[in-house]
Amino acid sequence: MADVIDYKIYGDDMQLVEIELDPGEGVRAEAGAMMYMGDGVEMQTNAEGGLFSGFKRMVTGESFFITTFMHNGGGKAHVAFAAPYPGKIIALDLSDHGGAFLCQKDAFLCAARGIDIDVAFTKKLGAGLFGGEGFILQKLTGDGLVFVHVGGTIVKRQLGPGETLRVDTGCLAAFDASVDYDIQFIGGFKNALFGGEGLFLAKLTGPGLVYLQSLPFSRLADRIHAAARIGRGKGEKKGLGGTGILGDIISGDNW
Repeated sequence: MADVIDYKIYGDDMQLVEIELDPGEGVRAEAGAMMYMGDGVEMQTNAEGGLFSGFKRMVTGESFFITTFMHNGGGKAHVAFAAPYPGKIIALDLSDHGGAFLCQKDAFLCAARGIDIDVAFTKKLGAGLFGGEGFILQKLTGDGLVFVHVGGTIVKRQLGPGETLRVDTGCLAAFDASVDYDIQFIGGFKNALFGGEGLFLAKLTGPGLVYLQSLPFSRLADRIHAAARIGRGKGEKKGLGGTGILGDIISGDNW
């Protein structure tokens, strides 16, 4: 049974969650996610579940190790975890979702002690081959609070029985285990070549709750990489190697 914890989420686009612990309570988090902790809180880092569980976590984008923050002092203590990039933190009580929830790899931020983090490979061949970020999912199981981080703005959709929703594979953030997940080809020669949205969409069929994200980290990283490549090109033309931004400042471009 998971620990019962209290929490507060701070911020807007760069959020953090502060967990309040009573004596004997703990919270689990990916190694490196902690922002600050109070007196009486002690860290216990290990490959929980053994080597095999550690390697499975690495497959989902998480660290090989899981850190447990235990409050071994008196009174109340606090520990906070920060989101790794712009977006929102979602708090989910797994007892309200049948004890399980699926999310994209690297979405897990922290959870009450007693929550299990496992790998959920997609069951269908098409989803496995063409699912993009959705190929390997994280399965969070237990009966307590978990906190996942998604990029950009959150869109929450409650699907009825048999209701379907088609989503860009990167924009799918998290969903109930009751939701059926598959991959659908967009179709059409011009769509495939010039649509700019990828060849495949995630097809979700209810019933269940679905969380979408407006800015997948992969999309943000692609834009940054493209901008950096253009900047390097400008810098090389100006004889400044890879310092494209410095070249713009010296030459007066874009200033």
